This record gives sequence, structure tokens and C-alpha cells, in this order.
Amino acid sequence: MLSDVVWPEVWQASLSTLYMVAVATVLAVVIGLPIGVLLYLFSKRASVQHRVVYELLSVIVNIFRSVPFIILLIALIPFTEWVVGTSIGTNAAIVPLVVGAAPFYARLAETALREVDAGVIEAAQSMGASTWQIVYNVLLPEARPGLISGVTITAVALISYSAMAGVVGGGGLGDLAIRYGYERFQTDVMFVTIVIMIVMVQVMQWIGDRIVASVSRKRSRG
Repeated sequence: MLSDVVWPEVWQASLSTLYMVAVATVLAVVIGLPIGVLLYLFSKRASVQHRVVYELLSVIVNIFRSVPFIILLIALIPFTEWVVGTSIGTNAAIVPLVVGAAPFYARLAETALREVDAGVIEAAQSMGASTWQIVYNVLLPEARPGLISGVTITAVALISYSAMAGVVGGGGLGDLAIRYGYERFQTDVMFVTIVIMIVMVQVMQWIGDRIVASVSRKRSRG
């Protein structure tokens, strides 16, 4: 069993992980959603100019998505220090988490937008709606269940990313597991951190599924 000294650290590490995941998810969506919209719009345009922009943006997104997070985490240390003034701690860990998750969510958003019924878009175009009116009034509302599902997937992925941030002193459950479970061979601490992270994933997935189901019902009624 864990000692009374360790339990406060487990609690604090859990709160730090939730803080990192929550902030990183919000920022990843704020950055990734516009990128996803641009990817969708440029992919639908036939002109060579837009195709070039799409391919360039797509390559940039794919580069950040293809780099293993642990490598990205280390590679971004100078950038992290420039942004927050340090490369250690929960605030520092948020920087690479956002850089890694924003392109991930951008692709999820693009996929959700592609699933919108083309007839709805054509109807809006026939009424003279501009591109951004269609995006705001048609695409985003129609793709809302998919976009929310993407947020859930991103948040779940960020839980595992945040654990890796513990390798470089990012704080949270990953840091606790390394300091106690790995360096001090306290397997009980390692076990507890794993259980807590599993619970976090299950709860986040459950909440996300309930929200998607609620939004889908409201849209079908409307």
C-alpha cells in the first residue's frame, strides 16, 4: 500500500495531469479547428493555386503528426523555454502537447467536415451564401457531432502524451511514475498511476460520448 507521504503527491500529480490535458485540449482545438477548416476548403477548390496551398499545409500537418511525441518533446525544448521561460513543469509541458495535438485535431476536424452532406452545402450556395457564411452557418453546425468526437479523441490522446512529458520533468502522473515507480522501484505507485490514467480515459470517453449523443439527438429533432 502507498504511504501517507505519497498519497498527497498522487493527488497533486493527478490534478497536474488534468490541468495539462484540459489546457492543451482547448488550445489544440482553437489552433487545430481553423487549420482543419482551411484543409477542407482548399481541398475542395479546383484551382492550381489552392491545390498548392492545400498540399503545403497538408505536408506541414503531416510532419508534426508523424514525429513521435517523445522526440517532439525534446526537440521543442528551446521553443518551450522561449515561450514560457522554462522547459520544466506543467506549463512547459503544455507547449509540446499543443504542438503535437493541434495537427492531430486538424485532421479529425477535416474528416468531420468532409462528412457533411454536399446537398446542404449546395443549398446554401444557391442562396448566395459566402464561403465563410457556409463555414459558420452550415459546415460547423452540421459537423458538430464529429468535431466534438474529435475533441474527445484528442483529450484521450493527450493523457498518454502528458505521461511522456514526465520524462523531461513535465510533472503530472508520468513524472510521478518515473520518480517512484521507475527510479525507486515502487511498483505500487506505478500501479496506482496506471489505474488513475485508465479511469481518466474512461471518464473522458464517457462524457464525450454523452455529449455527442445529446448533440446528435438535438440535430435530428431540429
